[in-house]
Amino acid sequence: MSFWEGVLVLVAGVWAGAINTVVGSGTLVSFPVLLYVGLPPVTANISNTLGLFPGSFTGAYGYRRELRGQGRRVAVLSSAVVLGAAVGAVLLLQLPPGAFKAIVPALIVLALLLVIFGPRLTARLRSTQHAASTEVKPPLWGAMAFTGVYGGYFGAAQGVLQMGFLGLFLDDTIQRQNALKNVLAGLVNLVAAIVFVITAERIDWAAAGLIALGSILGGGLGARIGRRLSPTALRVVIVVVGLAALVKLLV
Repeated sequence: MSFWEGVLVLVAGVWAGAINTVVGSGTLVSFPVLLYVGLPPVTANISNTLGLFPGSFTGAYGYRRELRGQGRRVAVLSSAVVLGAAVGAVLLLQLPPGAFKAIVPALIVLALLLVIFGPRLTARLRSTQHAASTEVKPPLWGAMAFTGVYGGYFGAAQGVLQMGFLGLFLDDTIQRQNALKNVLAGLVNLVAAIVFVITAERIDWAAAGLIALGSILGGGLGARIGRRLSPTALRVVIVVVGLAALVKLLV
């Protein structure tokens, strides 16, 4: 990796960390950049996961006021995402690299659709008040376990998925849901990172370190501006970069 490629990876980490805190789709920025600098898809995904988890917790700390009174939710839903993330990370390591390369384009398409239609979906789900509750019910636990599997395997737009399910099953403000999402997404990436460090050999530590440094800075920045910045422009960038990743993987 050249000096300027390293700078590009660092900037991608900052941008991804900020987007993960505000929107929840930062992998669609950092993952294509790692592909661009020459990392194989599986190595890029593992290194990206290692790098992004610190930024999620930085973002969660920035939302610490909204986390007050949610200790029980965090504890119950953590068990769901931790279990799911472990399963997803093992699937990534056990399936052949060719399978990952075949599956990722479909996951990116799904993530892009969620990014584009996420706000409308979340608003519609949040309007279904008869399905919402202030307590964690089994359907929400199962839904978050699914997002854990998804996040442990790839992770792009897992935050969007989590916000959709939280909006459907949890009766609370969207800011408090976003705070909860940051904690849960961080746990998914942390568990997957632990599995990868213990079992994986396909780690680019330089790339992971640069993404980690950038995501820490970006997570704090995203939390600071999250209530002021419209995510529309961010979504446009994510879609453009995600399409570039699709082209690189498919061509």
